[in-house]
Amino acid sequence: MKHNNVIPNGHFKKHWQNYIKTWFNQPARKTRRRAARQEKAVKIFPRPTAGPLRPIVHGQTLKYNMKVRAGRGFSLEELKAAGVPKKLAPTIGIAVDHRRRNRSLEGLQANVQRLKTYKKKLVVFPRRVNKFKAGDSTLEELANATQVQGSFMPITREAPSFELVKVTEEMKKFKAYGKLRIERTNARHVGVRAKRAAEAEKEEKK
Repeated sequence: MKHNNVIPNGHFKKHWQNYIKTWFNQPARKTRRRAARQEKAVKIFPRPTAGPLRPIVHGQTLKYNMKVRAGRGFSLEELKAAGVPKKLAPTIGIAVDHRRRNRSLEGLQANVQRLKTYKKKLVVFPRRVNKFKAGDSTLEELANATQVQGSFMPITREAPSFELVKVTEEMKKFKAYGKLRIERTNARHVGVRAKRAAEAEKEEKK
């Protein structure tokens, strides 16, 4: 190596052991987290331990918009379509996000259906044991109610179904690349050809 460079003089004997982090408390933390989850379950009984119900939303940007995930809360339009008053929703374990807008009909219908399914499964305990109000569940439903541990109504993406087709001779002979080039050319010349056809029609009329 040429040029007027610094003479290589690497200092590799630094106190590397001072910069190492150890995680010996990991098993104890696991036990502590488990105990905390159990305490929380007892404290919030009979509500689901995972928190309120969340809507199905698509991720942002071109990279993630094909994936679905849990959103912040249901939009006011979705609540209205499902017949859930916006002030009642947070009291029965439904997350609400008043800023969200519905951009697609499919997304709106999916979340409305999610709310309706939740309403069917919902068991509402009365605030006072002896005083039942409208909307509270019956005594039989209360007796059979159980607390949901973990995620409630998890969001899963259905795998697309494929239909197997036998490859025919006609398919083998078909030139896909050539067809694409022809269609591209046709699309590019559509205006010019329409103009020529209009001029030719005029000439015929004369």
